[in-house]
Amino acid sequence: MTVPNGASPLAGRRVLLIVGGGIAAVKAPDLIRRLRERRAAVRCVLTAAGHEFTTPLALSSLSEDRVFTDLFDLTDESEMGHIQLSRQADIVLVAPATANLMGRMAAGMAPDLAATLLLATDKPVMLAPAMNVRMWLHPATQRNLTILKQDGVLVVGPNDGAMACGEFGPGRMAEPLEIVAALEAHFGPRPLQGLRALVTSGPTHEPIDPVRYIANRSSGKQGHAIAAALARAGAETVLVSGPTSQPDPAGVEVRRIETARQMLDACEAALPADIAVCAAAVADWRVATEAGEKLKKEKGGGPPSLAFAENPDILATLSGRREARPGLVIGFAAETEKVIEHAVAKRERKGCDWILANDVSPATGTFGGDNNSVTLISDAAPDTWPPLSKQQVADRLVQRIAEHLGRA
Repeated sequence: MTVPNGASPLAGRRVLLIVGGGIAAVKAPDLIRRLRERRAAVRCVLTAAGHEFTTPLALSSLSEDRVFTDLFDLTDESEMGHIQLSRQADIVLVAPATANLMGRMAAGMAPDLAATLLLATDKPVMLAPAMNVRMWLHPATQRNLTILKQDGVLVVGPNDGAMACGEFGPGRMAEPLEIVAALEAHFGPRPLQGLRALVTSGPTHEPIDPVRYIANRSSGKQGHAIAAALARAGAETVLVSGPTSQPDPAGVEVRRIETARQMLDACEAALPADIAVCAAAVADWRVATEAGEKLKKEKGGGPPSLAFAENPDILATLSGRREARPGLVIGFAAETEKVIEHAVAKRERKGCDWILANDVSPATGTFGGDNNSVTLISDAAPDTWPPLSKQQVADRLVQRIAEHLGRA
């Protein structure tokens, strides 16, 4: 069997493929074929629901191995077969990963062979979710997804598109070649291995009194995605994060702060670093004197008079260091007008190497949303990227960093 485009990182790897129930299971034979083209060994587990959409014979013919379906196969269980299956692979791939399978994984339930394998494995797990758009967007599914990501489970997709049920939106399983690319990226070279990266993310909260604070609308999604992408590329990554509901990225050291001054202290404590990405939306000002008690609304007294002080400029401080300056300092310019013009001026003013300019005006939905549109400002001409998910922006930025450092 030939390997397209030269040797693949999947050559010689053992993939345990769990095929869940759903119309996307019809893509499993093509996925197996693509993996086998790259000389990966594939062993399949077919759930009872998956059996409604494809057959053990089809999977066995393409994988050239037995297909497993039953937890209580006496021959295998006499040798603890479910434990062996879960640990003989290099990675466990669930495609399609249904809402039901994800829910059982998140809850640690093991009522059948597939769920038992996922609970017993000590190997990486990758999910390719597939379900109706309403199921995907349901709070329970999103809650389970957050739990699984916190547990270090890898996720590819889902994509937007037309559903078999006639609806349109996120929930389509990633295409077989997309899944193969994600597996190749997981097993492929780690271009930033040996380097140390520092990332800031989220908002800062600047207290007015023990109850109130000044903040902004940053969700931390972009900064957290960048930290995760740097870690996947092999960099030892420290994430300094303001208050956010985002899960901690796998393989990243997270240092939590609340104020801008705390963020600066945490950043300086994390040095030296080869790469610094300042994605946090740091408050420019704080109240000069925080009230020790809750400020009371006095009848007829009017609002309190608040005096403000300027917060430290973390991006400029890191860029201007004479000692232990990161080799590549990257900032963000969140603008609502004249985005490129303001970003170019900010890069010159802050002294950083690159700026990622993004439009955060309300109509874009960037703050708190899952997508971003950025322009990379450097010594070269501005490079405007197409609209991407924040995860895709992170992956593209890390690729550019690797190219810039001669490690691509």
